[in-house]
Amino acid sequence: MTKYVERPDLAKKLIPISYVVSVVVIGLIAIMGVFKIETEVDFSGLPLFHSIMNSCTFVLLLIALYFIKKGNVEAHKNTMILAMVASAIFLVSYVLYHITEPPTRYGGQGPLRTIYFIILNTHILLAGVVFPFILISFIRGISYQIEKHKKLVRWVFPVWLYVTLTGPILYLMLSPYR
Repeated sequence: MTKYVERPDLAKKLIPISYVVSVVVIGLIAIMGVFKIETEVDFSGLPLFHSIMNSCTFVLLLIALYFIKKGNVEAHKNTMILAMVASAIFLVSYVLYHITEPPTRYGGQGPLRTIYFIILNTHILLAGVVFPFILISFIRGISYQIEKHKKLVRWVFPVWLYVTLTGPILYLMLSPYR
């Protein structure tokens, strides 16, 4: 069995970067609804890609959970790196889409409209809240600060799962109005 050495020095370097990245990303998302960039490129097909990336991240998170439950730390780590890469690709694409395209409005009525907005509002709120903690959890994991990592992922993981699951659900609910 491989012995993993805790690297608090690595975490100490990366956590301030995660704070800056969090502020920049949340700031970009906050302003993308206000400012639009005119472009000749048609990005209207990106929501399907976003849904696929969210779905991939959801599956990768479940696979990573399986690996860690089986005690395969290396496979867990590698799968989490893939989940982070998929999420980063999603995030860049998501900002690109929303800063260049007009929003799609939900057109449904009745109980489905209420369900849509409950899912949408919880999805947005939880995505914004969990984002910095995903980064910190990841840093705690790759720096092998296992106890700090475990303490954080107990609540970060299910919230991240919820966000990656509800993204594709919202896409499906909104797709008839695109």
